[in-house]
Amino acid sequence: MTENLRPDGRAPDQLRPITFEPGIAPHASGSVLVSFGQTRVICAATLDNRVPRWMRQQGVAGGWLTAEYSMLPYSTHDRKMRDISRGRLDGRTVEIQRLIGRSLRAVVDLKKLTDHTLWVDCDVLQADGGTRTASITGAYLAARLAIQQLLDTEKIAENPFRDSIAAISVGICDGRPLLDLPYVEDKEASVDFNVVMTGQGRFVEVQGTGEEATFSEDEFQDLITLAKKVISEIAVMQTNFLMKHLLASG
Repeated sequence: MTENLRPDGRAPDQLRPITFEPGIAPHASGSVLVSFGQTRVICAATLDNRVPRWMRQQGVAGGWLTAEYSMLPYSTHDRKMRDISRGRLDGRTVEIQRLIGRSLRAVVDLKKLTDHTLWVDCDVLQADGGTRTASITGAYLAARLAIQQLLDTEKIAENPFRDSIAAISVGICDGRPLLDLPYVEDKEASVDFNVVMTGQGRFVEVQGTGEEATFSEDEFQDLITLAKKVISEIAVMQTNFLMKHLLASG
């Protein structure tokens, strides 16, 4: 039995411990510190009472939601240079923040945001694999807490969220399909996937690639099945968190 355990003692299909800590950024409209094992991300949502210029110019009704992502310099073992020091965003940063924004907008009716922009900032405090999937999972919670402020103050009439959203990483390492890879496994994985799904079990995005390797249709299905099962479990955790903290705020 122990031969099947991973370096951190988990079974192949076992999640790292997940926690959500609210109120980590008091000046934000909603915030959560999300932890997937040793990966920790501050997710903070801030409301702006205006929409982007392009929406005003084109006469687009409703509101907007956008995301930004960064890794703090001390989030990795070797100090990571800030993007501002290089004078530009690196490609990975751009890719991830676009993914976070797309994922959230997939479950939001933007027309119900009525002339508001919701900014969601995801700042990686500690990186140990799966920072983008942790960011998406925590960003939903921060955004939902922020939206509650608009509902409570009657600035919007209806909750624009149609569903929850969460994400998880899966991969193949040493020929085994594994769930929720930390860095030590992620860097050795021959196949790496990030799966984003709604609470109702619909796919939003699947990012998958072989790292100097290929994968079969059966392996693809195994990874998707693994991700789908655990995302439904994470959705329940999100619901329980929101039930507790939205009731407390009300």
